[in-house]
Amino acid sequence: MTKTVGEHWVCATLARHGWAPALTRDGLARTDVLAVGTLLPDRPTVEIQVKTASDGSNPSWPLGDITRLTAESEHEWFALVLLPKLPLPPRAFVVPRDHVCAATWIRHMDWLTDPCAPPGKRNAGLRGARIPLFVWQGYEDCWEQLGTPTSKVEVRLPRQFRQLAQDKRVGLPPRHPWNKTLPQW
Repeated sequence: MTKTVGEHWVCATLARHGWAPALTRDGLARTDVLAVGTLLPDRPTVEIQVKTASDGSNPSWPLGDITRLTAESEHEWFALVLLPKLPLPPRAFVVPRDHVCAATWIRHMDWLTDPCAPPGKRNAGLRGARIPLFVWQGYEDCWEQLGTPTSKVEVRLPRQFRQLAQDKRVGLPPRHPWNKTLPQW
């Protein structure tokens, strides 16, 4: 039920922010919710992929292979929902798709190629990547950014991720747009 709770909560939250959301059918690879900005003059449409995690001692999102798909438009987002135990409300981290792709790659490759790790102990592929809460904290409740083209959204990833993106040991995913020009953050 975690997935369902997250998707419906995102729809309700979008509506509270002036977006008209619609859940897509299962099987649409990159989008769980389509929404139209009803309060914005040009009525932009956004595509949102929802990932929901339960709030435990070390919450993380299994993002893996899904983040190999970089954005095909300026309006693709992730809503990473964190569900705490009742009665606390959910939390959301609203992140452009290309930021999620870069962060997932950086975090996983840094873990996978850590020179301090014992040899042969880390061999999980990107499919098994789980990205912890600290990576997304700069994007908490950034609903107001949804009408902005994603290439214009400030990068709010941890500062050390920019250095790791430039490190040959870690880098960025192949074909990621930041390989041409790495933004400041």
